[in-house]
Amino acid sequence: MCKKKSKLFSSNITPACEYCEYGKDAADHEMVLCSRIGVVSPYFRCKKFKYSPVRRTPKEPPKIPEMDPVDFSL
Repeated sequence: MCKKKSKLFSSNITPACEYCEYGKDAADHEMVLCSRIGVVSPYFRCKKFKYSPVRRTPKEPPKIPEMDPVDFSL
């Protein structure tokens, strides 16, 4: 049987230790502790990269502008 790939995540993800399965955040939250390589930059990448959607942080939603009562009057 052939397994279907999940369409939930894009297939063109740029590798980065920031969201790799083997990386963990350091205490200062500026570096990543890689179980394969050691202490690295969050944007570092290596050939052992394995994507982990759990480590990815979502983007901030856009801010809604303030509305005046004048905007709703006729």
